[in-house]
Amino acid sequence: MQTPSAPTVASQWMVVTDLDGTLLDHAYDFSPAAPLLRRLEQQGVPVIPCTSKTAEEVEQFQATAGLSSPYIVENGGAIHFPHPEGWQPGNPHHPNPGGGVVMPLGWPSQRLRPLLDALAAELDTRFFPLEDLSQEDIMARTGLSPEGAALAARRCWSVPFVPATDQPIERVEALAAARGLKVLQGNRFAHLIAPGSDKGLALAALRRADPRRRAVLALGDSPNDTALLDGADQAIVIPGANGPHPRLQPAITAGDYHLAAAPHAVGWADAVATWLAPPDPIH
Repeated sequence: MQTPSAPTVASQWMVVTDLDGTLLDHAYDFSPAAPLLRRLEQQGVPVIPCTSKTAEEVEQFQATAGLSSPYIVENGGAIHFPHPEGWQPGNPHHPNPGGGVVMPLGWPSQRLRPLLDALAAELDTRFFPLEDLSQEDIMARTGLSPEGAALAARRCWSVPFVPATDQPIERVEALAAARGLKVLQGNRFAHLIAPGSDKGLALAALRRADPRRRAVLALGDSPNDTALLDGADQAIVIPGANGPHPRLQPAITAGDYHLAAAPHAVGWADAVATWLAPPDPIH
């Protein structure tokens, strides 16, 4: 990660951000950051979600937040360009039925699911994939509405799952890596993804698609954001109510990541406004 000596004008940057636990709190509220999101959209600063959420979930967020930028879904499984004008999506990419284009980076979920079952068998344990959970269980675990739970379960590029309590996630991650796969730990679920589709690789593809070659301000809160944070020009960790995730603390202590002053949208807005130093007042 490169560290600029001082904040520069906002138009030279794009903001690439995790959603759950970062910009969104655990009730999915981002209202403290809404004025800043509107201002950045007006200034032409892309605010690009980079999330474990599905495309349908992010489309809803984009509409509510008033964003028109590209977005990265399912931990880097694909990049969606709803308005591809001004971007240069790499190949392969194809039209999205909902508009714009999609650039796949990962493997289809149907290919990944048997591989998750094989990992569980090798560890002599049981995982609980999101797609196997009842709608009521998904709602209880996530706080989503019935509609939201249905959108979250419709995966294209990843297999979220609940790890077994008898297996440390580090062991699952190591076995997946030995098999040429990736398991990433999020706040609510672990995620099995293809080797070419983490958030950092998606960020690299997004940079190649940006003809303006803007610098990247990245924000995240959990271990599945590490590749995103490492690939940015400036990385900010958003803490939870009890502080930053323990697995991110070493990089914060080393000065590789900066720590926001408050959790979720409050800390997000403060950190982004401070770093980008917009010329006009935000509040």
